[in-house]
Amino acid sequence: MGRMFAVAAGLAAVGAAAAVYAVKQETRRVESEVHALERAIERAESDIAGLKAERYWLGRPERIDQLSREQGLGPIHPTQYVRPPPAAKQSPSARGVGQ
Repeated sequence: MGRMFAVAAGLAAVGAAAAVYAVKQETRRVESEVHALERAIERAESDIAGLKAERYWLGRPERIDQLSREQGLGPIHPTQYVRPPPAAKQSPSARGVGQ
């Protein structure tokens, strides 16, 4: 009986060691994935910061002004404003209000 218990305990110890090893390997694999994702996030954040800086650089008013003048555009002149025609006086039913 004692010998059988020792064999069973030995097998249980080997099984437990194998399970611990498998868990350890899975943990390392997941850790590696996490580190890879963290690096990808850092690269994406760096790219975003660079793109924001580029957007601000390209959107500077003095740059846009220079480009618009090169295209023959200029400030708006008062003659370019158009007044809308006066609205005709209509009753609410003629405009479709309340239907």
